[in-house]
Amino acid sequence: MEFILIGLVALFASTLTFFSGFGLGTMLLPAFALFFSLEYAIALTGIVHLLNNLFKTGLVGSYINFKTLIVFGTPAIIGAYFGSTLLLSMTELDSAYSYTLFENTTQVSWTQVVVGILLIIFAFLDKKTLSKRMKVPSWVLPIGGSISGFFGGLSGHQGALRTAFLAQLKLSKESFIATGIAIACLVDFTRIPMYFSNVEQVKELPYLIMLTAVMCASIGAVLGKRFLKKISLEAVHNIIALLITVTGISMLLGWL
Repeated sequence: MEFILIGLVALFASTLTFFSGFGLGTMLLPAFALFFSLEYAIALTGIVHLLNNLFKTGLVGSYINFKTLIVFGTPAIIGAYFGSTLLLSMTELDSAYSYTLFENTTQVSWTQVVVGILLIIFAFLDKKTLSKRMKVPSWVLPIGGSISGFFGGLSGHQGALRTAFLAQLKLSKESFIATGIAIACLVDFTRIPMYFSNVEQVKELPYLIMLTAVMCASIGAVLGKRFLKKISLEAVHNIIALLITVTGISMLLGWL
């Protein structure tokens, strides 16, 4: 069941990234969270996200703006380190709260609370609208890199903020996309080793499920690039935003 669901979500999520306004990680995380603990789901999503971006880098890597990559990507690495460190520290805390419903007591962890809130926030954080509203000078870019990297490490939500800051630069469409993908790879390279801090965790990885997700996401990327225009379809965006919000609420209730 998990192979089918995660594979289909990865396929459609990767395709929809071309016109829904949401990134692969944001849409794939809820699918992994159905079958694994939230912390583990974030880590698995990060691996698929990285491999998918490496595939995309092979397609558009020649357009990377290395000056922007260094200025924005270096602080993003630092931010990702602290974000992933915070995520790991939350797993060691007692539950944030608990409640009883129909004589069943549910414990809600701090990770569920934080990630649930972030999912709800980023569900309504439109990349294009945010980019238009944000007018920042170039010297703020390193700060933007650290902020987007931090949230990337904490929950995997780095795309919206990264896009908003990079949109302030006069980059070509190809360079904008390629540089953003390269920065995302740097963040993923930083946070993933933090998530898997011991060898036993790596041995227990569901490699076949991840391979399925990666293959489906790659197919989705090719289909999206070939058959769909890179536009934001409001109806699709709103439906996905609603589903992500429901996922966030489910985490706050301790159901995921």
